[in-house]
Amino acid sequence: MKKSLRRLFSLSFLSVSLLVLSGCGEAETVPYQITLEVWGTFDDSDAFNKVAADYGKINPYVKEVIYRKLPPETYKEDLINAMASGTGPDIFMIKNTWGPSFADKAVPAPIAIFSEKVAREAFVDVVIDDFLNAEKQMLAAPLSVDSLALYYNKDIFNAVGIAAPPKTWEELIAMIPILTRVDDYGNINQSAVALGTGDNVNRSSDILLNLMMQFDSSITDTQFADQADQQALDFYTRFARLGLPTYTWNQRQHYSIDAFYEGTLGMMLNYSYHYPTIRQKNAKLNFAVAPLPQFKDKVPVNFANYWGFTVARNKTQAVAKRDQQVLSPDNYQKARINESWQFLNYLTLPHPTNTIRFTNIFSGEFADVALTFDPAKDYLEFTKKPAARRDLIEMQKGDPVLAPYATGNLVAKSWKPGNTEQAEGLLVDTINIVNRGERSITDALAIFGTRFMQQALR
Repeated sequence: MKKSLRRLFSLSFLSVSLLVLSGCGEAETVPYQITLEVWGTFDDSDAFNKVAADYGKINPYVKEVIYRKLPPETYKEDLINAMASGTGPDIFMIKNTWGPSFADKAVPAPIAIFSEKVAREAFVDVVIDDFLNAEKQMLAAPLSVDSLALYYNKDIFNAVGIAAPPKTWEELIAMIPILTRVDDYGNINQSAVALGTGDNVNRSSDILLNLMMQFDSSITDTQFADQADQQALDFYTRFARLGLPTYTWNQRQHYSIDAFYEGTLGMMLNYSYHYPTIRQKNAKLNFAVAPLPQFKDKVPVNFANYWGFTVARNKTQAVAKRDQQVLSPDNYQKARINESWQFLNYLTLPHPTNTIRFTNIFSGEFADVALTFDPAKDYLEFTKKPAARRDLIEMQKGDPVLAPYATGNLVAKSWKPGNTEQAEGLLVDTINIVNRGERSITDALAIFGTRFMQQALR
């Protein structure tokens, strides 16, 4: 089969070349080989080495795939600046909340390569909610989706005779007086859970948004003070309200991640990407992860935070060396976009028949090539991340670390406020206003809504 495929590709290129030499073809009959540059953050290049090497061998239209890692602190700014100058990547990663702001900078998938039906069958629902545009095209595709889970210190639980982590918020609240240790001066020496404040709880904005969803909030762009939002903000801040039975955390506590690996915190809510950090900080810490607590008799919901791959709308063709093939500007963009989405098809989607079809964008010729491994599965095994694909979630259900996140992805939702970073800052400010007693729950949410709308109109 491999010989016949190689022969098919050779004949294809030969026939196209003959058309050019005989003078009977147009510019688009020129054979092409595209170099694809992928930009991302957090992942090192070794996470993609095997995939890139394999793809360069099996797709005759791609010369090589190059991955470049950028620092997360300046990633978005560096990306936008490079794209403005035409020197950006072919493929780049965007946060699941960035879709609307990158709609004019990215080109969605051709339906023939990445259809809505295929995407819905392959990915968890939140991916479709985040990346399917109004024209029913996928703007981006992920390898992994992350959602919230409960980290808990097993030694702290064992010491007070608690055998299992809480499944519900009601169970968690009942554990607070058992797990909290306060000295004679009112200092919290051991906290049951890191909740209630804004600045020293990692991803406090995500946790609050998730609580709003668990209280059945609509979380629309025009309403932020309905009953569900008020219930959520009141519930969250109760963990830092002195005098209440839920009091177990305050602004003086160490940052939640630090407190957890230091062994003074019983529980925290967080994403899977912090798991290796905690292991590295304290290899002897006896901890585990469990599913995110839910409210009894309510529909489960989690909160998604992840990245997807998309394709740049435009990129300047590199200056060709002597005797190197040159495509017209229009043809270069067509070939580059087609090959970028064919690569993302290969990288992110399941291939049940262990084959993939590569198509020449100009001639329409194609060949079905055998695959020797699943690129997404290989990536997830290497990086130890929870899956975006439904079939791989089934495989991760037996993993003691990944299972809570993978199954959480099945009920995960997201919120796309436009400028994500500014919206998160406003939510933290809202929590702080309530903690300081400056405003009531209702007034704090009303202020947040006003400031959010002012930000959106800028």
